[in-house]
Amino acid sequence: METARDRHPLAALLNSRRWTATAFLRKVAERHSALGYGGMASRKEKVSRWIAGISTPEITTQYAMAELLGVGQREVTARGWPAWLLVAFSDDRLVLESPWTPAGSVTVLGDVGGPVDRRGFLIASSSALAAMVAQWAIAEPAAATAAGHRIGAAVADQLDTRLAALRHLDDEIGSASVYDAATAEIRLIRALLTDTSHSEQVGRRLHSAAAEACRLAGWCAYDSGRPADAERHFVAALRSAASAGDDTTGALTLAFWANQRYTSGDPRGALDLLNGALASRRVTSPRLRALLHARRARAYSLAGEPVQAYRAIDAAFSALGHAPPAGEDLAALYWLNTGELHQFAGSAALSLSAPGRALEHFDDALHGEDAYDSGQEARGAAIYAARRSEAHLALGDLDAAVHVAEQVLQLMGGVESARGSSALNDLRAGLRGHRHVPVVGAFLDATA
Repeated sequence: METARDRHPLAALLNSRRWTATAFLRKVAERHSALGYGGMASRKEKVSRWIAGISTPEITTQYAMAELLGVGQREVTARGWPAWLLVAFSDDRLVLESPWTPAGSVTVLGDVGGPVDRRGFLIASSSALAAMVAQWAIAEPAAATAAGHRIGAAVADQLDTRLAALRHLDDEIGSASVYDAATAEIRLIRALLTDTSHSEQVGRRLHSAAAEACRLAGWCAYDSGRPADAERHFVAALRSAASAGDDTTGALTLAFWANQRYTSGDPRGALDLLNGALASRRVTSPRLRALLHARRARAYSLAGEPVQAYRAIDAAFSALGHAPPAGEDLAALYWLNTGELHQFAGSAALSLSAPGRALEHFDDALHGEDAYDSGQEARGAAIYAARRSEAHLALGDLDAAVHVAEQVLQLMGGVESARGSSALNDLRAGLRGHRHVPVVGAFLDATA
């Protein structure tokens, strides 16, 4: 059985490079001396204590390790121990640095799993995001292949049907189980790309299916609380979309990737992704443009820019106003309607410390024309309900806050979602300051 020790990034690094503790310490000691820090004791017990969390290496020792592992000192000071070790994993370099070609996309599809649990860690620096979007915009799509068993459009049709089913299955049972199914689809599509012959059109559809499978896997990994894995999948999705010449799936990937970036504390990076997607003239879906503007509103709200956030909300409603019925627009956005945009708007207003305005949008989401369907996806409904409860709490209406919080509990029952659990935990944290109020105390006790 895997233990916390096995998951420690230092243990994973030593294993991946086939270094014993003694050999590793000897190499670190050599770097320590070469950097001018003097001699360093190299008892192998040090490594086991570091991995067990009993002690932490001295900062000069960490700098020597970083020199050995090819990591800059800035990463050491910025991320701290042991998080900076995660920068040293070479598998991320393959995902981030492979050529933006169809062959590069296929290579990345075969290497999108991470070697170690890296919760809270994003693999791409903020400065790299705009560069990847630029690469996506100019990459050349795939051509025909002539080796292997010949397949036609019927295979691509079946893949599209399977991926559509996975999207809806995620609504019903949550992300954990669907992640495994999505990664199985990635392996299948990669095999089709490498082992069959097909026309240029079919090849591009295979790359497009790979992009959607990776986007789904990225979304499920993010929802399950594994941001590093999620980001690897999002990068792979963007590459495959480029190889497909499919700007729409690429832009959809950027919308979901941006969600992860701004909720992880990087609203500026999210805006780089979203602005790049909106710059594409080949994204023709009005619903997708509405989603991109709504995500921009959330990013601006978390960056503390109300004017830009509210302008983005207006742009989102305007774009959706030009959309055809959901069945005639992008299939992956079957869930985006006017009520959903009001939920985005309410969330943005709440982040901007405008709880009254937030509640107006939350009310319109549930009771207005083209209302949000709370029964379609319990996880999303629970997260929005938690924000509604936070708005009531901010306005001092404790009875309403607890009433809505109880709805959050009902909605989350039986659905696996790290995001949903986090929303509930944040809500309980906000209520704890009012434990002395009977209705609040009773709720906290019932959910302890």
